[in-house]
Amino acid sequence: MNTQLLGVDFLQEIRDFKKKEIIMIWKTKITELLKIEYPLVMGAFGGWGKSDFAYCFSESGGLGTIAALNFPKIEDFKSDLQKMKSLTTKPFAVNLSLPHHALDKSYEEEEIQKRHLAYIEAALSEECKIFTTSGYKASFIEKRVHDAGGIWIHKCTILNHALSSEREGADAVTILGLEGTGFKNPISNTTLVNITVARKYVKIPIIAAGGVGDARGFLASLAMGAEAVCLGTALMTTEECPVPLKVKKKWIQTDIYTEDFYKRIYHYNIKNFMAPSTAIAHCKEIIPMKNLIHSIINESEKILKSWGFTNNEFRTLGL
Repeated sequence: MNTQLLGVDFLQEIRDFKKKEIIMIWKTKITELLKIEYPLVMGAFGGWGKSDFAYCFSESGGLGTIAALNFPKIEDFKSDLQKMKSLTTKPFAVNLSLPHHALDKSYEEEEIQKRHLAYIEAALSEECKIFTTSGYKASFIEKRVHDAGGIWIHKCTILNHALSSEREGADAVTILGLEGTGFKNPISNTTLVNITVARKYVKIPIIAAGGVGDARGFLASLAMGAEAVCLGTALMTTEECPVPLKVKKKWIQTDIYTEDFYKRIYHYNIKNFMAPSTAIAHCKEIIPMKNLIHSIINESEKILKSWGFTNNEFRTLGL
């Protein structure tokens, strides 16, 4: 048989077809809510969470995040939002972190609310509609965001705070497990316990955070009841992360089983610090953001197939 009929090498076509992998469609309550391709959300990075970093995450299929408080001047914040929109047409979020302690009815609280609302107005003027918050109660943000037709997602560390956020009108909550880094609560629990327990009581979509850095952690989070995963540390050794190469190389060499690392991660400390979470154990090389995201998704699909999953669509809707 002439395999070059019409100029087409049929044998080569068959070989190429065998190499192709079925690309699943990922449908969860979070992908539907945020209109993103994969149920992956970028964490908010103090200092680094700007358009040059965040757009890569959005372009890779997730939800990139710009941290508003990285810009002391509102004008600079608006300029970065405009830059973000020039770099990607895909959805992204604006993050506003609040103090991690109770605020009394004082001048301090009034000034904090006034400042945060100014950033929200700036974002809304640039047609940004997805907002994430963390820290103490952010209910004053809810009304303005929802009045503008926006989406509000609050990040918390314990079940009671997630339930409180739900009552205050949050559209979704990110729940951070003990394996994560940064601010925590003295009674923080593990990601496993947080998500499985929260799934029984929290009705709004849950985003899992804390220690996830590979396909198995991603799939496990969805199996536990999350509708998406928030990646932080896993992104810190990507090419686009704006830290020196020598720092990334040092992070890659991190041994999460040392006593020092254990104390930094698992012992309660009210001081925030920029250090890798336990997810750093999955970071073995410096690669482009897109490669990292796609490797997590592709490996997840391979795992699902090895478990006998034959559909080309992964759905958590209706569960």
